[in-house]
Amino acid sequence: MRFGAPWSTSVKTITILVIVTLGFVVIVGISLLEDAGSGSSILIVLSTIVMPVLTLIASAIWMIRRYVIEGETLQVQRLGWQSKLDLKELESVEVDPEAMDKSLRTFGVGGLFCFCGRFRNKKLGAYRAYATDPKRSVVMKFRDRTVVVSPDRPDDFVASVKERTGL
Repeated sequence: MRFGAPWSTSVKTITILVIVTLGFVVIVGISLLEDAGSGSSILIVLSTIVMPVLTLIASAIWMIRRYVIEGETLQVQRLGWQSKLDLKELESVEVDPEAMDKSLRTFGVGGLFCFCGRFRNKKLGAYRAYATDPKRSVVMKFRDRTVVVSPDRPDDFVASVKERTGL
């Protein structure tokens, strides 16, 4: 089964703002490069052109494109690669649109193309997110960790996971 990963308004807004800001930095860098002497040009190129472009590329690599359930495996498909979760150790799965509320990002991406990485809040404790729309959150509790995903059809996703795992 395949499920889309639609972007929330906040992911769209953050992504657009960051792209525009970094694009502005690149434009400023190019104009500074034209005015600078050769000694400072390497520093200008690295700080205002290379770093913003690498930041966007590195963040885009983590973008979540879709979720695919095959057998007892959940694949979180990204740009050119995927993260796999073994559903054999899944203890519960439920839709919870408020699961990510008041979360603190401890390591990861916080809205640029997705919410991905390690987060923490009072409700879930420490958890791993592979989300693009927190209001579509599905909480998956495994023996040793908690994972939040945000498929386009959360109720169908939960039903499909339960059917495949016998929960």
